[in-house]
Amino acid sequence: MDLPRGMKDFDDDELFKIEYIREKFIQTAKLFGYRFMDPSPIELLSTLETKSGPAIKDDIYYFKDKHDREVGLRFDFTMGLTRYVASQKSLKLPAKLASFGGVFRYDEPQKGRYRFFHQWNIEIFGKPSLAADAELVEFTSRFFENLNLENITIDISHRKLVESYITNVFQSEDPKLVSEAFRAMDKIQKKRKDDILKEYQEKGIDKEKLEKILQFSEIKGTPHEIEQSFDVSDFKDWEELKELYFSLEERDIKNIRINFGVVRGLDYYSGFVFEAFDSSSDIGALVGGGRYDTLPKAFGRNDLGATGVAGGVERIIFSLDKQQVIPPRRVQAISVLYATDEMQEEASNLASELRSNGIPIEIDLVGRTLKKQFESATCSKYAIIVGSKEFSDNKVVLRNMQDRTEKQISIDELLAHSKSILS
Repeated sequence: MDLPRGMKDFDDDELFKIEYIREKFIQTAKLFGYRFMDPSPIELLSTLETKSGPAIKDDIYYFKDKHDREVGLRFDFTMGLTRYVASQKSLKLPAKLASFGGVFRYDEPQKGRYRFFHQWNIEIFGKPSLAADAELVEFTSRFFENLNLENITIDISHRKLVESYITNVFQSEDPKLVSEAFRAMDKIQKKRKDDILKEYQEKGIDKEKLEKILQFSEIKGTPHEIEQSFDVSDFKDWEELKELYFSLEERDIKNIRINFGVVRGLDYYSGFVFEAFDSSSDIGALVGGGRYDTLPKAFGRNDLGATGVAGGVERIIFSLDKQQVIPPRRVQAISVLYATDEMQEEASNLASELRSNGIPIEIDLVGRTLKKQFESATCSKYAIIVGSKEFSDNKVVLRNMQDRTEKQISIDELLAHSKSILS
């Protein structure tokens, strides 16, 4: 039987890597003082439509529950966290929240992302500040360092600055036109320029003007490099973006650059935006985020600013594999083997006692021969062999499965010092 399109099963190896990333995320989040929260996986559809309107239905899973209420599965953590914080009038600000878990999107499946996937997420709610925005980028850079990932580039930009350029080119402030231009720019990393121009020309957007905007999206570099090649003097948000860049340099973040092509696809972004890429891979952005002060306002909180970032866990796993970053091996189990059928129960009892001591134990459950048990124990650190003769002397055979050496040891000694003997 097949799964629905865009869904997948997660095997033991993938779950191990997801858990490794989760542990590194938790460590990094604690270093920066974030509190953890898991917002509801199901929201009212009206909540999910708060900022993007009914069009969001095209990109999410939604349905009616048994009481005929329209609900949807979370497509990110930002909506749920913003809803929560906006409702907590007595919450101490700034509120720094972190989340990790699964989200659902009815997107076209792509490399490194299915319709159910995992994300990590941090958000800062409170008075808007450059320091909060800079912390998100610093967090992201430190998190990748903790994962031992190299070749990570963090591109920063500013939505209002790019919006100013778009409205100047089109000589129009039509929100729909600006939104379409943003979406076209967001696609440039994934599609050919000619295909994008054709797609939007069919929507009635001027080809020459859109091509000029796409050329603008290719501008990237340090503030000095950009000022040498492009006149930014008319953009009032340029100084803010420069200040952010230099603030990050002061924090010893060296893998940053300004990239006007980074705009993020969602309309609720209102200021600085950024994405992180593995420059040795073509998988796309591993991380994306920015400032979205308009979203709390949509939930009735005009006094609340918000900035946040989320990372795609499966895409990060792809980079870990590509860069051959091997997470530390989990604790190897110890195998308890029985030489004869008569010793199976005694071996099972010994396994239970060792587990009570906190030792991970594997033991055959179906009565296989000793040879077959050995074949299954090749990845174990030690094998404890329960044989009739040895057991009658209150002993077992302890075999090192790496160097194949073995010795007899008393059961009492093994149980009394199991952690030191089997470590």
